[in-house]
Amino acid sequence: MAETITLSSINQIHEALGLPKPKHPLVSVVHAQEMHAKTGLRAIKIVMNLYQIVLKQGICGTLKYGRNSYDYQEGTLVFTAPGQILTYENTAEDQDNRHEGWTLLFHPDLIRKSSLADKIDDYTFFNYDVHEALHVSDEERITIEELLDKIVKEYSQNLDKHSQHLINANIQLLLDYCLRFYDRQFYTRTNLNTDVVSKFERLLKAYYKSDQVPVIGLPSVQHCAQKLHLSANYLSDLLKKETGKSAQEHIHLFIVEKAKNSLLNSSESISEIGYALGFEYPQHFSNLFKAKTGYSPRAYRSLGR
Repeated sequence: MAETITLSSINQIHEALGLPKPKHPLVSVVHAQEMHAKTGLRAIKIVMNLYQIVLKQGICGTLKYGRNSYDYQEGTLVFTAPGQILTYENTAEDQDNRHEGWTLLFHPDLIRKSSLADKIDDYTFFNYDVHEALHVSDEERITIEELLDKIVKEYSQNLDKHSQHLINANIQLLLDYCLRFYDRQFYTRTNLNTDVVSKFERLLKAYYKSDQVPVIGLPSVQHCAQKLHLSANYLSDLLKKETGKSAQEHIHLFIVEKAKNSLLNSSESISEIGYALGFEYPQHFSNLFKAKTGYSPRAYRSLGR
């Protein structure tokens, strides 16, 4: 059984990796060739209570979190948020190889009083599964690493009243570029993404063919994503890029279309239709229907008569 360790500070991470004490207590950039992990990385589960951005190049082995694993390739960026559990597995031979890459680590306290604190949840890729990593070109990597160098320069010199603001500003700019690069990745995978959209629609249809819907309730984004082997955030972002609507919006619109058919083509009561669609309370069904159509279910039914 894999050993589990919890790392909650930059200092703890430096110590675990056999590095000198950090130059800043809340942020650090670590290069792969500097690491000399004291515990080794074989079958170790790590609970990381910091934000982490990792660029891996030329590495062997497998990184896991959630239910998926990912074999690193050249120019791969992986993002993890505080509280996520990671497992790294490799062989003794792998540990003898020297790898390239770097890790940017920053504690939530670093950004707590900055504008980035309000925006950090917008970077949904921190909650993507590991196989949904960002693959960057050489040019994109250089752009990111120029900002990384500015962050290191700021925390390596004498700190003043501007230091933390400039560090946070450069982290935010780095994340904004990653957001742009993810948009490029979604665009270049448009054929694959279209296939996911089709599978998502078929999944919703299959869901409502089940006679268990009144028992299991409404379809959730998490359920659909799991069936498609994606993270909920990645599925929602993919659908947003392809169709302009999030996964939740797609689910709601699908339910409303089914409701319209039932209202105009059956004699079931409003409550019965709501229960059949998976709503626990009829009022919740009525509220959603009116929000999406502008009509209450009863008013919409009367229009068709």
